[in-house]
Amino acid sequence: MMKHISPKAERGFSLVELIVVIVVIGIIGGIFAMQVLPAIRAYLAVGQRAALTGQADTALRRIVADVRRAVPNSLRVSGNQCLELVPGSDGGRYRSDQDYSTATASGDFLSDDPTPRTAFHVLTPWNKQPVIGDRIVIGNQNPNDVHGGVNVGTVDSAALSTDPAMGVYRIGLTSAGLRAPDGYTGARFMVVPGNEQTVGYVCNINAGTLRRVTYPSLSLAPRCAAAGNAALVATGVTACNFVFVANQGATQQSGFVQLQLTLSGKGESVPLTLGAHVDNTP
Repeated sequence: MMKHISPKAERGFSLVELIVVIVVIGIIGGIFAMQVLPAIRAYLAVGQRAALTGQADTALRRIVADVRRAVPNSLRVSGNQCLELVPGSDGGRYRSDQDYSTATASGDFLSDDPTPRTAFHVLTPWNKQPVIGDRIVIGNQNPNDVHGGVNVGTVDSAALSTDPAMGVYRIGLTSAGLRAPDGYTGARFMVVPGNEQTVGYVCNINAGTLRRVTYPSLSLAPRCAAAGNAALVATGVTACNFVFVANQGATQQSGFVQLQLTLSGKGESVPLTLGAHVDNTP
């Protein structure tokens, strides 16, 4: 016997009921979105600021790393958006006089004698052996000297000394030779890589970039405008300011560089400042 189902029992949702449910769900969803959306936006903003801060910090520390290895007194700032320096790859102490302990004075050395010398013995070990074309800088006192090639020699050879009593190594120079500055007694030298004799950091606010520029030569005149397609250090740059104080005085031993960089992106902007002491003792 078949069971009869009444038409009333088969009745579903009416259109009005569906509309009411949709409206209620929409209201609940709107309230939920109003509560959650600000938190999501804040989370994304924090992430963007963290990314910008990390990029700015990395860029400024990259500059400081080059400042730390720069030839003393080689930093110079052009305007406030370009910093240049002469980088050092190694250094040491040189023999500053002959060995008079024997009947015949011997040993290649450098001094402030008027005549430049074309070879000298190195008294200390080096971490990176100089190669032909590298530059030797002695007793640099100001940026114009080193950038202008004063008290700078060019390596022609570098090898172990054939006479260990005179020094650990012997460096030969090109025919132009090299002499120490008048009165300089520090007997220290620095090696500048021949393929990277000048390093510049150039901000271009219009392009929003900070670039690291390298030059295989020295130049008395700043070359900050020639950034071209050099290596990118940071993008999204909206402000940039480099300040260098050499502590002018008798020694200039304690300079200070202040680097300010502002990066922007996706509606966020992060300013960052980093300072570093600069040892200018030649």
